[in-house]
Amino acid sequence: MPEDRNRAVSIGADLRALRRARKLTLQAVASRLGRSLGWLSQVERDISSPSITELRRFAGLYGVPLSLFFGTAKAPAEEAGRVVRQGARRVISDPGTGLHEELLSPDLGDDFEVVRSTFAPRAALREAFRRATTEIVYLVSGRLIIWLDGERFEIAAGDSFRIRGESTRWENPDDTPAVAIWAISPPIY
Repeated sequence: MPEDRNRAVSIGADLRALRRARKLTLQAVASRLGRSLGWLSQVERDISSPSITELRRFAGLYGVPLSLFFGTAKAPAEEAGRVVRQGARRVISDPGTGLHEELLSPDLGDDFEVVRSTFAPRAALREAFRRATTEIVYLVSGRLIIWLDGERFEIAAGDSFRIRGESTRWENPDDTPAVAIWAISPPIY
């Protein structure tokens, strides 16, 4: 059983979870990457390892930062796939965006994921994004201004909000970081 839990946090398992969350077939992904179905199947089963160039292509295809595939610390066998220690969180943000995100979920294989986001002082996302997800966000500290389908809301520490496929953008108007916890379904990272 511990072997199965360790496998759950492999690059192959992550790639399979990302493909399934986007409802793509092996054939569709193999075609988009210009690779064979057999190669992709072997990568998802950890029989073959993708190169860094191939991981960049996966990251682009799935719309995730390359850092998602790196940065996890080895966990003791009894904790792997179950417990995420503070120093072993997977960083899933792109540098320079003003947003630092860490995956709190043990892996990408669940029906939802939990993410901790730290919004840098005065940082803002100027262009709205839209995801086919339902997200519940709890602001732990700081303050955010959010726009949901163009409607502006001021969110303070202790407040929460929901996003259901709406266009969203954010701004931290203060000189201190803002920290939020997100529950996202289906998983996007």
